[in-house]
Amino acid sequence: MKFSPLRLLANTLFFLQMSDASQRVRETNQSVTSDFTLTGLFNHSGPHLALFSLVATIFTMGLLGNAVLIFLIYTDARLHTPMYFLLSQLSLLDVGFPLVTIPKMAADFLQEEGAISFGGCAAQMFFLMLIGVSEGVLLSLMSYDRYVAVCHPLHYPVLMRHQVCLLMVGTSWLSGVLVASIQTSITLHFPYCASHTVDHFFCELPALLKLSCADTSAYELALSISGVLILLLPLSLVATSYSHVLGAVLHMHSAEARHKAFTTCSSHITVVGLFYGAAVFMYMVPGTYHTPQQDNVVSLFYSLITPMLNPLIYSLRNREVQMALVKILFRTGFRSKR
Repeated sequence: MKFSPLRLLANTLFFLQMSDASQRVRETNQSVTSDFTLTGLFNHSGPHLALFSLVATIFTMGLLGNAVLIFLIYTDARLHTPMYFLLSQLSLLDVGFPLVTIPKMAADFLQEEGAISFGGCAAQMFFLMLIGVSEGVLLSLMSYDRYVAVCHPLHYPVLMRHQVCLLMVGTSWLSGVLVASIQTSITLHFPYCASHTVDHFFCELPALLKLSCADTSAYELALSISGVLILLLPLSLVATSYSHVLGAVLHMHSAEARHKAFTTCSSHITVVGLFYGAAVFMYMVPGTYHTPQQDNVVSLFYSLITPMLNPLIYSLRNREVQMALVKILFRTGFRSKR
């Protein structure tokens, strides 16, 4: 058989293509089948054991506080209003946030390991993004509720009827599902063929992107742009609503009415500030401007501290919630005596 340079060249190209394809398959299989390792927050030294106990205490307080608030809202007829219905949904999201991250972190600490499967990592990332986006949208819609209550009190029963409240809640959850589905699927599409050690205590999108062996710069730019839209659009609604609320409150003649409006609105503004402050730092500030240690602190703040503070902020500054709690405690005490 005659020697053919063209045949040799064709065979060489064929083998190169096959080798490249098999390499891509190996990288993809590795990214799908390999576990990740979470670095965690604590080691087993004395100070870290104390910090772990503090985190466990805050976690328990947050779950109990939000569960009690949900229970009060659904059992006390005086709290069956649009504002408290939306607040119950906020508490429901605040129950989910720490449940996605803290039990896994605690189990890793107690078992002295940090392995998490690819599927488990994907689930963590999806649910955290779902809850985070849903909470951001819900907080902005709650500001509209306060705007209607203060600026258009006579039209409040119509503008904030039950169907509208259900639409608000549905919009917040649907937004979370949509964004989480898109962002998670894109992130998991990248090959993770290098290090599988996530420098974080849970699988969060920015931390995971750092491990990809593909060029993610274009996606990170798109993520920053989408983060601006996802965060700034709700914040603009909050700012617009409360600028109108502030103007209406300053024109009120009754000191008692001004105090009540300031109390309810300042509670919501405090929650918005805590949530969006941490979210802006994580998703709008480029990753080169903050360290993994700072990411851990900020993530712990919005996934643990903020959910614990929200029920305290609303219950301690809200007379209706306080009265509902006293009523339940009185009933419980009366029944136990009988």
